[in-house]
Amino acid sequence: GPEELALLERLLGLPGGNKYGAQGERKVPVLQTNNGPGLTGFMTIAAHLVKQAKKDQLLGSTAEEKAVVQQWLEYRVTRVDGGSSKEDTTTILKDLNTHLEDKVYLAGNIFTLADILMYYGLHHVMVDLTVQEKEKYLNVSRWFNHIQHYPGVRQHLSNVIFIKNRLYTNVH
Repeated sequence: GPEELALLERLLGLPGGNKYGAQGERKVPVLQTNNGPGLTGFMTIAAHLVKQAKKDQLLGSTAEEKAVVQQWLEYRVTRVDGGSSKEDTTTILKDLNTHLEDKVYLAGNIFTLADILMYYGLHHVMVDLTVQEKEKYLNVSRWFNHIQHYPGVRQHLSNVIFIKNRLYTNVH
């Protein structure tokens, strides 16, 4: 929620200082804007920040990329934020692992908001994985390691350690 939006602001080079609130029992983020009604919803606010920073390419360039970015942002809110059980986490890691099999980033070959927010959403999961689990989800591990080293993304979040030599070999 608000913490991630603050991380995103810094990553985008925005001055920060936005006031975030939360609405309802699901604690939906709300951004108070100076002019008019506040913006509600994690993805709505995140997309607004990207546009404010004039970094629209993070939302995708082509219609297809834009749709894929939206799809993963929605997945992030509905599945990753909604999932709490061990089974949910396993399903999410399996989904991502399959999707990332032939891709560098979630939307293919471009780094987007989907990568940033999925990284923030999965950080607490990846921190707790054992070496064996990281190896089981090699594509997720490769992607996560790549994103955490992307300039400006990680900020104060802890660095998740991966055993380098096993990450890039094609062991099946």
